[in-house]
Parts: sequence; C-alpha cells; structure tokens
Amino acid sequence: MTWEYAGVTVRDPEQVVLEAEPHRRLSYTWQAVTPEFAKAVGFDDDYLAKVVAEPRSKVTFELEPVGEVVKLTVVHDGFDPGSATLESVSQGWPWILSALKSLLETDEPLPVSLG
Repeated sequence: MTWEYAGVTVRDPEQVVLEAEPHRRLSYTWQAVTPEFAKAVGFDDDYLAKVVAEPRSKVTFELEPVGEVVKLTVVHDGFDPGSATLESVSQGWPWILSALKSLLETDEPLPVSLG
C-alpha cells in the first residue's frame, strides 16, 4: 500500500491490503507515519515516536448500493487504549469524508487541512 499526502509519498512494506473486493470493500493495515511525512505535516518528534511504537490498526472501506446512491462506510479499528493514532484519525477521517462529499457534490476539492 503506497499513498501520497502533503507532497510526501509513503511506502511501507508492512502497510498491506488485507481484503479487496472491487466496488464493495477495501481493507488495509494502517501505520506509515515516516519522519518525512511527520515533518511535512508538522508532527513533532514526540508524537512521531508515540505513533510508530503503536501496533498497526486496520482501515476498511465498504460501498453499499442504496437505491440510486452509494453508501460509504469507513471503519478504522484495532487500537490500544490511549492510542495517539486513534486520537489523530478521529479528527482526520471526518475532515477527509467531508472533503470527499464536497468534491463529489461540487467537483471542487477542499484545501488540505490537518484540523
């Protein structure tokens, strides 16, 4: 699994696709905060150390037809209690999904934001 954000490409051989059912479901391991990514988005060294020490979590996207529209469900789980990653993604996913909704409705992307 490779992704790009804030001008940084993140490649991590342990961030892998767990399930892929075209047009229905995508699930992959999550945890690829590299020093380059942390610097690009303004994460400090203490935060970086916390998140890289945490076990990998899992993200699952599910698409479900509902009449003439499609329902998207995002589940991000597998966190230990007190997870710094959980705290971060709890702010990030709502923004990302809101930006996706705006893009689909207006054909205009929202500016990148980390909250």
